[in-house]
Amino acid sequence: MTDSGRAPSAAGAAVGRRIGIGLMYGLWRPRVLGAWRVPSTGPAILAVNHSHGIDGPMLMGTAPRPVHFLIKKEAFVGPLDPFLRGIGQVKVDRSTADRKAITDALGVLEDGGVLGIFPEGTRGEGDFASLRAGLAYFAVRSGAPVVPVAVLGSTDRHSRLTSAVPPLRARVDVVFGDAFQAGDESGRRTRKALDEATVRIQERLTTHLDRARRLTGR
Repeated sequence: MTDSGRAPSAAGAAVGRRIGIGLMYGLWRPRVLGAWRVPSTGPAILAVNHSHGIDGPMLMGTAPRPVHFLIKKEAFVGPLDPFLRGIGQVKVDRSTADRKAITDALGVLEDGGVLGIFPEGTRGEGDFASLRAGLAYFAVRSGAPVVPVAVLGSTDRHSRLTSAVPPLRARVDVVFGDAFQAGDESGRRTRKALDEATVRIQERLTTHLDRARRLTGR
């Protein structure tokens, strides 16, 4: 639930997707592969590698369905706060077990929406080498399928104007993998079950990233 007691807005996420399409295709040249692998209806979790600040907006503009991303609370500053809330994004405090963010994220999935997660927890090498348990929790608790996503090329070169973004019109590859169930079908939500699910997820995500790199030549 949001502060106003409503689940993150599905209509807002749809607006965010339209904004993302305009910005991402207007500024860069996304090449999207395997988008058909995202379930067309029902809850789903996009697990995305994270090596650049445009990875989230790129997914919002290239995914076949509107996405509600878990975004660190530090991004919700000034005018970005009402904007991000308005487009259905979920604020999360990474320093604690943020119960409100957990409730919001589960609410997205319960409503049949798409939740976007950077399972590495923070921007890094983007290689899925270190996963947090949050993704496993949401996947096991909700039963939603996980779709691995590799964003490649966002860090190859920097714009001459700023190192914060790739050069204008640069190609960025977005590769969607096969959806899978993170749980073991036992319905268990114990710490051991979540640890096992995290290992299972990491193996699937790493395998997908390797395949995506071979496919794109990145």
